[in-house]
Amino acid sequence: MSVNGTKVTTTVEPRVTLLDALRNYVDVTGPKRVCDRGTCGACTVIVDGKPIYSCTTLALEAQGKKIETAESLNQGGTLDRVPAAFVKNDAQQCGFCTPGFVMSMKACFDKNPNATPAQVEEALAGNVCRCGTYQQMRDAIRSLCKASDKKGG
Repeated sequence: MSVNGTKVTTTVEPRVTLLDALRNYVDVTGPKRVCDRGTCGACTVIVDGKPIYSCTTLALEAQGKKIETAESLNQGGTLDRVPAAFVKNDAQQCGFCTPGFVMSMKACFDKNPNATPAQVEEALAGNVCRCGTYQQMRDAIRSLCKASDKKGG
């Protein structure tokens, strides 16, 4: 599989989830184990352009696929616009859910660069923040949607 642009080969048992393979075999720690049952979104990664819960996906299902995690959003010290908006709007507290929210939001903007705030919030419906930073996330979403509007969207 390709993880954040790097081809990765590893051997895992058939029962190993993508989350465990990423964290324990590939040393990619962006996706977080929180609920471990696909209800919180903290483990969200993008597989072949689609956001998925890595805790409910077997690693074997990711063979030959392109996987993006939160680590892919920092290229040469420059943050992608989505995590940069989170930082600017203080949209993280404990940070445990942040990678999942960021990856879900990135997938939404990748699919529709001119997404409205309502469309982005709908894309985030499977993510939960127990700290309650929803207002700051809405501020980040609005800033990203306004930036898209200024680009001619």
